Amino acid sequence: MKKILLLCSAGMSTSIVVKKMKEAAVEKGILVEIEAEGLEKFQESISKYDVFLLGPQVRFKRNDFNSEAEKVGKRVEVINQLDYGLMNGRKILDWALSLI
Repeated sequence: MKKILLLCSAGMSTSIVVKKMKEAAVEKGILVEIEAEGLEKFQESISKYDVFLLGPQVRFKRNDFNSEAEKVGKRVEVINQLDYGLMNGRKILDWALSLI
């Protein structure tokens, strides 16, 4: 099972994106674990997830987090601001899966 973690600062809008992504996964018949956590959970989560997505509001953490993730063969990317704003769970899910 693929595992995706969304990282953000406050978590309100990101939890809605996670819900939309989970709905899209069910519609597509895909088994995937998708969760959201605060930025401070990145280090302890690095071994548990396949890919990490940052909310656009915390894009400044990408380079720092990605250098750590690359050491274990994983990626950290920033969610497209338009897709995030529109809560396009299907598109974000497809993109996240393509990164794994």
